[in-house]
Amino acid sequence: MNIRSNEPFWLVNNGILSAYPSLRENLDCEILIVGAGITGALMAHACVGAGFQTVLIDQREIANGSTSATTSMLQYEIDVPLYQLEQMIGEVGAIASYKACKNSIGKLGEIAKQINSTSGFNHKKSLYFAGTSKDEKWLKTEFEHRKKAGFDVKWLDKKQILDRYGLHSEGGILSEDGASVDAFRLTHELLMHNEKKGLQVFDKTELKKVKYLKDGVLAETDTKAQIKAKKIIYCTGYESINIIPDKIVKLKSTYAIVSERMNGAMNDIYDTLFWNTDSPYLYMRSTGDHRLLVGGEDENFRNPTLRDALLDRKEEKLQKAVKKLLPKVDFITDFAWCGTFGETKDGLPYIGPHPKFPNAYFCLGFGGNGITFSVIGADMIVGMLQNEVDPLAYFFRFGR
Repeated sequence: MNIRSNEPFWLVNNGILSAYPSLRENLDCEILIVGAGITGALMAHACVGAGFQTVLIDQREIANGSTSATTSMLQYEIDVPLYQLEQMIGEVGAIASYKACKNSIGKLGEIAKQINSTSGFNHKKSLYFAGTSKDEKWLKTEFEHRKKAGFDVKWLDKKQILDRYGLHSEGGILSEDGASVDAFRLTHELLMHNEKKGLQVFDKTELKKVKYLKDGVLAETDTKAQIKAKKIIYCTGYESINIIPDKIVKLKSTYAIVSERMNGAMNDIYDTLFWNTDSPYLYMRSTGDHRLLVGGEDENFRNPTLRDALLDRKEEKLQKAVKKLLPKVDFITDFAWCGTFGETKDGLPYIGPHPKFPNAYFCLGFGGNGITFSVIGADMIVGMLQNEVDPLAYFFRFGR
């Protein structure tokens, strides 16, 4: 599947960080992970940490799929607002899901520190602001529900947002718990760290066929190699629709642009992530070298040709949106790209086993919380491998 186009900022900015061979011989292992993006890297880190003999494969070069195109905004806020999620799955599950995302941000920071990462993990605030005046009412309802649930949030009115950020909005929720990172670099660093501990990594090795056996799985690759494993874990993101027959996710096309370096021009907004209530929503963050990254303008299709043909027009619309929201910011585009992402009906991931795939687990973090869901999923699945029960498994299950 063609899941991104043009050369995303992270890929160009980082270049080739490490190289891995394709698989050319048969292997036996305890855990086979399919997909070497940020999700697969986090899963491998958790599996190796738990003492499992682990092999990781990817059909592309490492982190060259969705991970190279992600905006890497780390928020505990799920795409479905808390008050709406409470209506969909109940208050207990909704709050637990939000709190797990919040805790995962801190966990990712600990992991980055543990491996001496240079991926620029930084804790930041997050401003969820009203895209239009009519959204202010329900956004205040969302604020009250988050406050009641114990989240560290403040309501900022129109004047406060303008004075603080120079941003035009009717109001918004300021959360203390957010972060940003270079997920492309972090993926490579996680793999390099765990390779020293026994992780085997192979890129340009496509999974072609899997036999699900009573005592494990037998995987066949396009390189004519076989991998026998006790368990297989799919970290294949949006490409999982090629594996799972269920209609679990709606795929869309999204667009992003990054400005030239702005030096000191963004001091007021550097420590905050921004996203609004529009549908589709607009999101913004700064990078470690003082650029502004802006994304949105999503379309309800995933056709690569149609997606790519709109890139110039979407770039122009995103530039106009920045000018309207931040009139004092002189945004000059340096990079522009588009990619595929997906939404689930409740904004939650699919993590755990699937009844049609024995000895297999899936870690599929969809939507704007893909990275935080991946941190959660890595811990959950390793727990499942060790016969532990996580209450969130019920809410993240297939067939819900």
